[in-house]
Amino acid sequence: MNPLPETILQFGAGRFLRAFFDRFVQHANEAGQNVGCIVVVQRSADERSDLLNSQPEGYQVLVRGYQDGELIQRRENVRSISRVLLADKQWQDVLALAKSPELRVIVTNATESGYVLDARDQSDSAPPETLPAKLTQVLWSRFQAGAAPLTLLPCELIECNADKLAELIVMQSRAWGLPDDFRAWVRGDCVWLNSLVDCIVTMPEPALAKAEPLLICAEPYHLWALERPGEKKATLFEHPAMRLADDISPFFLRKVRILNGTHTAMVGKFHGKFETVQKLLADRVAARWIRDLMYGEIVPTLAHRIDLVPQFADETFERFRNPFTNHKLADIAKGQAVKVKMRLEPTREEYEKLFGKPPARIVEAMKPLAA
Repeated sequence: MNPLPETILQFGAGRFLRAFFDRFVQHANEAGQNVGCIVVVQRSADERSDLLNSQPEGYQVLVRGYQDGELIQRRENVRSISRVLLADKQWQDVLALAKSPELRVIVTNATESGYVLDARDQSDSAPPETLPAKLTQVLWSRFQAGAAPLTLLPCELIECNADKLAELIVMQSRAWGLPDDFRAWVRGDCVWLNSLVDCIVTMPEPALAKAEPLLICAEPYHLWALERPGEKKATLFEHPAMRLADDISPFFLRKVRILNGTHTAMVGKFHGKFETVQKLLADRVAARWIRDLMYGEIVPTLAHRIDLVPQFADETFERFRNPFTNHKLADIAKGQAVKVKMRLEPTREEYEKLFGKPPARIVEAMKPLAA
């Protein structure tokens, strides 16, 4: 049993949060910051939830790749998760935890497609379908209990993610006829931090995954850019990956356009031809196409307005070449339509404005979707 209080409510038990945020909480706890532990909410039972609930020793993250020019491998044990609650069976337990005086933070990662409302969600749905509706119920439960405001840390790869999620909750609360003072509390008292997360997280090789079902692989590189909360006091801990800034849009644009945009273009151009990013880049012709796309079409739309863009592109290409990153194009392809709209379409439009012609490789990568 984790001796620290349950201070964090996390929506999502996927690989990324467990290798990123949950590992950072572990680091902070080990450093004596006593951040607390995490209660994870996932929709329904599966092997992952059963294992997380039955293994107090936690799980391991295998960190491997290039760090300061050297190829490294290390294992880190993560014990920051205290339990997993199943939304379809334990929603009342989730709402009860929302009232806890020890709760300080809510963390989410629902992907780009999760920022929606569903008219079928009602104020008494148990649970509601969408993330905004779930959070509306959680925050309403806390508000009714008179508990302290929370810090909300969305980790979805959406620009101004906290602002957009907060607005969806305001919209949901209006649809449910909740009072104005609740909305004032949500927007005025709770702290919403826009953020950008950056770390490539993958599954281990099949033999390792079979032997250790909870094992996750992560590259050494990690960045968590957070918008400064201004005059409000946010509940945060210290970690080397964190970068607090008044404006995180440069971090967002560099990452989404260069790293994620290139990933999305890989799927559009090469899905079905290569299994992984590493196998793709081992092919001389494919690697040249990717390099020309990155440096010839993406970088020129950013370099005139954001610092260190060519350097970030160099770093990204090396991260792609990590021999340990088993990054499957099939995984990257999930939600491809939304990803193309957010990660490639803006670059295509800006390139045409700057150079008076369409970017040939980006257009080619977008063709499979149009077809």
